[in-house]
Amino acid sequence: MDEETFDAFLDQLRRYIAERLIPAEPELFRLDRVPDDILREMRDMGLFALTTPAEFGGADMTVSQYIRTIRELAKAAPAYRSILSINTGMFTSALKRGGTDEQKAAWLTRSAQGEIACFGLTEPDSGSDAAGLKMRAVRDGDAYVLNGTKRYITNAPFASIGLIMARTNPENLPRNQHVSAFLLDMKTPGVSIGSADAKMGQKGGQIADVILEDVRVPMANLLGGEEGKGFTAAMQALDSGRLSVGAAALGAAERALEAGLRYAHERKAFGTPIVEFQLIQAMLADSRADIYAAECMMLDACRRADLGGRISLEASAYKMFASEMCGRVVDRVVQIHGGAGYLAEYDAERFYRDARIYRIYEGTTQIQQLVIAKQMMREFAAR
Repeated sequence: MDEETFDAFLDQLRRYIAERLIPAEPELFRLDRVPDDILREMRDMGLFALTTPAEFGGADMTVSQYIRTIRELAKAAPAYRSILSINTGMFTSALKRGGTDEQKAAWLTRSAQGEIACFGLTEPDSGSDAAGLKMRAVRDGDAYVLNGTKRYITNAPFASIGLIMARTNPENLPRNQHVSAFLLDMKTPGVSIGSADAKMGQKGGQIADVILEDVRVPMANLLGGEEGKGFTAAMQALDSGRLSVGAAALGAAERALEAGLRYAHERKAFGTPIVEFQLIQAMLADSRADIYAAECMMLDACRRADLGGRISLEASAYKMFASEMCGRVVDRVVQIHGGAGYLAEYDAERFYRDARIYRIYEGTTQIQQLVIAKQMMREFAAR
């Protein structure tokens, strides 16, 4: 997408967020899902096809354009980003990197048209240790038979397509070659979805278990057509996911700070708006500086990605900083609200709960620290 077209799109999106998505938040929270009419509008706007190549019906955005879009979407309730981010992030990225031509034509088209996707990696006993997953895929004629359970799967209650990781070899082969990725129609016999999990925050975005019992998946659905290959592509797609989470944390922090600034102007103490108090100003200033730092990291990481280089370190560093930054900002915003910040009547309380997950999914802060440190060690050894 050329920059002039993208700028026009972003202006339209900002208006849609302000005039449609944010006003619809109470209904979203009541339903605990994105309302059907808004979901149709999001499909019609092409929001599920932001990163899909043009030949498959997508906007073919650059990494920078996509992440800037996610930043804007994140200023509304997190469920709006959540419902489409698996499609536009890990699902599409893994297919573009590792899918065959036939797989791209079939599955990228479905994703671009708004069939909601899920990404099945985490299991009851395997989260950060992705290579330790237990779901098995056993070859049987012209298909694989999958058995096992995936946990905390975003969009599972709504998804019609999925990318599922499973062991194709019982041994732990080098570089995770014992794990493969499978494209899955979620209506396949043997697929069932657990009850949606009750969560601390992010109401309207649902997660649940995905249970596979003797699910037959055609060999044509083995990502990349080769065992072990698709898993590598899926893991590389985590870079895209981490940039997206960082952008979500940045957008959420910006909205929270705006709410804190507004409240500081409206609330009076000792006959004076509290924004006049220097300690309130210090919290506002620290938050603005934090947001600025995260924005700079985002722009740099995206620029590097658009140039075609590997950005595992930069994506991890950005995700780590932005998610921790968002936690600091929403905490300050609650503090600026004082006692009112603890009440559900004000958005500050919700912002605080919604922000906590950013430090956990797509790799915890501690996992990002390991990714960064290991990359530093490799670079040092190569000197």
